[in-house]
Amino acid sequence: MLVFDTPDALQDSLALFEAAGPDGKVAVRNPALFRNEVVDGLVWTAVFGKPAVREAARRAIRDAAASLAILPASILPLYQAIGRREVSGFTVPALNLRMLTYDSARAAFRAARAIDARALIFEIARSEMGYTDQRPAEYACVVLGAAIKESWSGPVFVQGDHYQANPKKFKEDPEKEMKALEALIAESIPAGFFQIDVDTSTLVDLSRPTLPEQQETNCRMTARLVESIRRHEPKEMPVSIGGEIGEVGKHNTTPDEFRAYIDGLQNRIGETPGISKVSIQTGSSHGGVVGPDGSIVRVAIDFGLIRTVSKIAREEYGNAGTVQHGASTLPAEYFGSFPDHDCVEVHLATDFQNTVFDHPSLPLPLKREVERWVFESPAADRKPGETDAQFLYRNRKLAIGKYKERFWNLPMGTREAIAASLEKKFAFLFEKLRIAGTRETVEKRVRPVAVSAAAAANAGFVRDDEAGD
Repeated sequence: MLVFDTPDALQDSLALFEAAGPDGKVAVRNPALFRNEVVDGLVWTAVFGKPAVREAARRAIRDAAASLAILPASILPLYQAIGRREVSGFTVPALNLRMLTYDSARAAFRAARAIDARALIFEIARSEMGYTDQRPAEYACVVLGAAIKESWSGPVFVQGDHYQANPKKFKEDPEKEMKALEALIAESIPAGFFQIDVDTSTLVDLSRPTLPEQQETNCRMTARLVESIRRHEPKEMPVSIGGEIGEVGKHNTTPDEFRAYIDGLQNRIGETPGISKVSIQTGSSHGGVVGPDGSIVRVAIDFGLIRTVSKIAREEYGNAGTVQHGASTLPAEYFGSFPDHDCVEVHLATDFQNTVFDHPSLPLPLKREVERWVFESPAADRKPGETDAQFLYRNRKLAIGKYKERFWNLPMGTREAIAASLEKKFAFLFEKLRIAGTRETVEKRVRPVAVSAAAAANAGFVRDDEAGD
């Protein structure tokens, strides 16, 4: 793998491998050579290089992807068609890649390409950016690099997941917390995040007497973030925005809560284009419910609720419908029920992380070192009566950022074995969610255009390094 120490060395290598274009931009003239000899090193440099060459590598990846017709895009036109009931029959998987992101994204692209699928999203949550040490510009470039490596073509959908208001911080200083979310939005869109799920459901107050009053702060803060996104989005690439009604893991959403939220939000944003989907609570929880031995407890999902609320969303509001969170650890037989019940999007995260941590190819000394660190970490919290297995399962994600480079530098054979296991999981999920053959459907409605990343230099964002977990 090539390693680039300076921007000049990077440019010299690009010229050598027929990828140096006019005005310093990358224009790949020999795709096979670029994939085989250059892109791995570019991605590694974009993640671990020193600042100057790291930024040069990120620009090179985005330029190279564009020259190969691989473009960050907004899924909004597809979701609008679903809201008009012109398109149906599948559920879009949104993949949160916390570990080995490059290898994982490559595996996902391979699984999707094998079934001619294009309706899939790569996402990362505000909290995940903190404990996995992956800011938006890095995450987007790694996904684009994986697309190049796997000979992808067409749109790539990158999403900011759970841009969530921390209720404790909001209570202490509401303006500071909202400005932190607005800064994250301003950082994300120039990086190519053209779908953003805002989440102020943490501010719902169930103690208030009526549903509109309970949802009032959620509606008001969602409206503020919707308007922030619309200010920052490129004119040629309107962002797909998601909202959320009730915090995942709490009580199940009701149809009347959905209406109270949408009506309250629409009253506040007026003619401003609003949200295209809504996350509801149906019985799941992030990471799954963990038993004393560390195994996942089987939970029930209210699929009837998903269908009912999606029907209301489409018929009454022209909205694409409901989003399911906390799904990757659900029983395998559940996944075919999501498209059966008109779920527009399902978010999948923890099981991919578990696949890496628990893989038989992972060197045991590294696994034990990670476990020791978790038990000693001051950031880990232990609940009363929690077993060691439960504690480790809930908290090992905190080690991902600290050990990121160690995992990226695992022997190639180890990474390939882990990626093969992930590819099987992706293939199963994509089949059950019925995204096979969606290439034509997506390309008919989504017409990606090259959007310059130069706006990132002028975004004026403040890094949100204090993201919660």
